[in-house]
Amino acid sequence: MVLSNTSNMLQCLHGLVCLSAVVLFVTLTGTQAECPVQLSQKSVVVEYGGSAAVNCTATVPHYGMGWEASEGGVDKTSASVITWSVSDLTEWDIEPFCYINYNKSQAKPCEVNLPVTVYKTPDSVSISIVKHSGPMMEGNQYQLQCDVHDVAPVQNLTVKWYKGQTLLDQTTFTDTIKTPVNEMTTLLIRPDRADDGAQYRCVAELKLGAEGPQPPPTVTSQPLSAEVHYKPKHSNSTETIVKNEEVMLDCTVKANPAPTYTWHSEHLKEKSSSSKLPSSTLSPGKYTCTAENSLGKDSKVFIVEETDRTTFWAIVIPGVVVALVLIISYVIYKCKCSKNSVI
Repeated sequence: MVLSNTSNMLQCLHGLVCLSAVVLFVTLTGTQAECPVQLSQKSVVVEYGGSAAVNCTATVPHYGMGWEASEGGVDKTSASVITWSVSDLTEWDIEPFCYINYNKSQAKPCEVNLPVTVYKTPDSVSISIVKHSGPMMEGNQYQLQCDVHDVAPVQNLTVKWYKGQTLLDQTTFTDTIKTPVNEMTTLLIRPDRADDGAQYRCVAELKLGAEGPQPPPTVTSQPLSAEVHYKPKHSNSTETIVKNEEVMLDCTVKANPAPTYTWHSEHLKEKSSSSKLPSSTLSPGKYTCTAENSLGKDSKVFIVEETDRTTFWAIVIPGVVVALVLIISYVIYKCKCSKNSVI
């Protein structure tokens, strides 16, 4: 801003030479004052094809104001409140601004930009296994791929990976393109037997800030059900069993594909393919069960023992002794009572 000070013409008394006017220009530097207008919204987030309306209000007298925009522009007017309004917004990179002339000496109107985000949720989100079909093998590494089709703006997109309800990972994007694009992201997994039947999915989420819809719009893929093949594996390799009418030798073990069972023992009279044997039909000794499928096998040893008679008598004899003591005590008590009554 330039201020001009014109000095008073100094006229000398009695015809002295007069000094010419002196003009002093002072330039003040600093931050330009903000435009004297207020927008009813600091920014706008609108879905593609949706509507938007924002007021621009002058806070000082002016010589004309208006909205400049490729859609919904308002010509210069003397009104103090003007509205930028669009009923069907289809321009991805629209940049409206409100301008005002509040000083005749201004060479250019003062402008205030209105940031506008036009968004579109994805047409589809899908999940797949890269270069693989059929069941996965325990311990092998696989790559899952999530494809997001026709989404905008991509810099507001977050892709989240889930196994069941557990968040595994998430990906954001830095591309500033405003028009719809297709995006792809991947996730490496190494499944184990606990993942057999697990449901994997990816979720595309548009985080559009406080001005955007809450909660943020999301599109979720159909779940990918993991089929994991793994070999049999017993929790312990040896188990001791006391021969009993109700006790079983249980070799059952989880595996995929389902395992077959083979029993080996010098005491077995015939082969068995069952996962269980009743201990009551077996002689004391060692019995080995092998569970096997196409991926491998695992064996478990059962040691069958006779009923522990020492333990049996250790329980029975104290019980008999206690019963005899109670009976004798009762008899003595009765005898004393009878003798007292005779006296």
